[in-house]
Amino acid sequence: MAILGRITFVAHGRLAMREIRLEAARRCRHGVQVTTFEQMAARLAGGFLEPIDADALHIAVRQALPVTDLGGLDGIKDLPGVSDAACETLRKIWRSGIDLTARAGDHPRLGSIRRLEEAVVARLPPSMMRPADLAVAAGRRLEHARALFGAIDVVGITELSPVWRPLLAALADQVTVRWIAGARRAPGWLGGMNVSVVVEDPMSPEIASVSAATAQHEAIEALRWARRLVASGTAAPCEIAIAAVATDDYDDHFQALRADANLDVHFVHGVKAMATREGQAAAALADIVVRGLTQARMRRLSSHLVREAGPFSKLPAGWTRALPDSSPLASAEAWDGLLERLEAAGDPTSRDVARGLSPLLAHLHAGTAAALETGEALLRGRTLAIWRKALTSGAAASIERTLDRMRIDDGLEACTSVAVMPAAALAASPRRFVRLLGLSSSRWPRRNGEDRLLSDHIVPTAELDPLPVSTADRRDFETILATTGAVVVLSRSRRDGDGRLLGRSALLQPFINEAYLRRNAVPVHAMSETDRLLARPEEYAATALAVSADACWRDWWCGEVTAHDGLVRPDHPVLLAILERPQSASSLRLLLRNPLGFVWTYGLRWRAPEDAVDALVLDALEFGNLVHATLDHALHALEGGGGLHAAGPAAIEAAVGDAAATAADLWAAERAIPPKVIWTRTVDEAGALSGYALGHGVGTGAGSKSYGEVRFGGAGTKEKAGARAPWDGEAGVVIPGAGFRISGYIDRLDLSPDGGTAIVR
Repeated sequence: MAILGRITFVAHGRLAMREIRLEAARRCRHGVQVTTFEQMAARLAGGFLEPIDADALHIAVRQALPVTDLGGLDGIKDLPGVSDAACETLRKIWRSGIDLTARAGDHPRLGSIRRLEEAVVARLPPSMMRPADLAVAAGRRLEHARALFGAIDVVGITELSPVWRPLLAALADQVTVRWIAGARRAPGWLGGMNVSVVVEDPMSPEIASVSAATAQHEAIEALRWARRLVASGTAAPCEIAIAAVATDDYDDHFQALRADANLDVHFVHGVKAMATREGQAAAALADIVVRGLTQARMRRLSSHLVREAGPFSKLPAGWTRALPDSSPLASAEAWDGLLERLEAAGDPTSRDVARGLSPLLAHLHAGTAAALETGEALLRGRTLAIWRKALTSGAAASIERTLDRMRIDDGLEACTSVAVMPAAALAASPRRFVRLLGLSSSRWPRRNGEDRLLSDHIVPTAELDPLPVSTADRRDFETILATTGAVVVLSRSRRDGDGRLLGRSALLQPFINEAYLRRNAVPVHAMSETDRLLARPEEYAATALAVSADACWRDWWCGEVTAHDGLVRPDHPVLLAILERPQSASSLRLLLRNPLGFVWTYGLRWRAPEDAVDALVLDALEFGNLVHATLDHALHALEGGGGLHAAGPAAIEAAVGDAAATAADLWAAERAIPPKVIWTRTVDEAGALSGYALGHGVGTGAGSKSYGEVRFGGAGTKEKAGARAPWDGEAGVVIPGAGFRISGYIDRLDLSPDGGTAIVR
């Protein structure tokens, strides 16, 4: 039967609010609303007023900083991180209820912060108000509190900011207000208020203390513990919590381990955006916007967006095959040249690729100035939402840093899953089975620090931050122990990520009996199939993977040639196929020197990836290719103008100069080139070598003809543009006595007029 009666629950954190709503639904309670104190004050103030949103505050601070006179802070306001520091300082001031207008004359720094506050408030939406203003506006409408809220229960909160305390006292005079402290310690300032404090006896959970090798080992042991509780029926997933005062040291480990464990593990504080597919797509676009467009970055972005509705999905399938492998395409000119070549190719697919890429390139070359427009044009759905939020939270130039620290919801239901959360969230929403991580001397409790903009000598830290982080960490620890119903496991790591020893937290002093967990110990209950197989060597040894690995290891030490050395059966069809194909000089050399490499390269078609990056200098092979291209263009030009044998030094020099420029342009359009100064010298050296080669030992006499890049052997070779040959390039060439067919190109061939004399170079 439904329970009627309006009641408002004031809670801290998303998890506590969701669990209160779930309990109300299970009990069929109507008229229940769950809110934070800020939201309750805004509701009472009316007029569609709302507290200042974190994203709106960041935008306003970034807009106000460059145009506001901050006095002594002017020298640092353009530095990275000042925007975040200013937001943090303003929030502390607002929560503590400090009136900057009244105290601006106490210190020049306070005057600077007051001017910043005025500039920020002027840029906020009209509906958003500072906490103090919101509390005053709500205080004028106290007569509506009973109709809006009914009875008010403050649940799971250990502290309330000073700015809200007068409003709480005023509300208690109008409606029934209960502070449900439970086993928590109620704050002393509640004395004198008309607030009923509901206190319960603290729980007496079973407490165990353990030490693990590292933070990763702590995460593994935590999931083993959670799996054992669920598998044994001791606890439901919704009764299990894993908490740390700072979760950053463990998030990456849990993110990887929960997929292996196939266990629903909800991150109450959200997962890193970069750990999701949508976050990686946004990061790929950010890489281009900040650093510029290259082929590698375009391929990365396309791989993320090709399956999303948008411009990339409209490109032809396999369009990346149109990109030259050897060119980084690191400039707008290189991309424009690629589009021109694709348009000139003539086939419909190339034209479709060019027309599809053209509008994309216009956005991707726009840079950080048009970051928002670029995201709106290219991204869709959740990826676009992440992109918008990143640009709201920070400048476009630092969007990569913003994305790296951004968190989003993981999509799991908190009330039915094992939960990983900060200790503050667990203190507000207790569970029966708890494992606390990171209880080392440097991590829990954390050390207090002064505000980055308002030092202690300007505003005492105790006034600016009534509940400093060290005190909050200690209070959360005490609250968790007092509110956990069944089991608390206190865990710490013995060493950090760099191998340094870590001491025990001062909070562990009462718990002297500590279990030492070895990293290579056999787990009592495995967290995943991989963990189980590693714990049972005899079971793992029977798997196909283990059998293959064992055979490979034994063959490594065996003196005989085995299958792992490349031994295959006689007349293997792959070997027969690659031996029957026409061979080149490179393939024959590899066959004689490295038969296994020959099979890998030509049979299995394995290729080492090529890094399309700008080279500082050309290596010997690449320089040789440039010289060959220059020689080929010069030779064609000379043969078309009377022949190489009749050309004088001046004609050869002119032809080589034109050929070097042509070869350099073609090379720059399709491959990576060194910096301009080095590239110019490299082209000059290639031209000088080409001129020497063409002018030395010219021809076979008067009337001789010279040919370049002469094709022979047919299969496996292509006719090069402008090339001529004195024979049929399709005719097969067989090595006498060996049976190998060969094909390739002759760099240069000189023939006498009667065909009786030839010079092959």
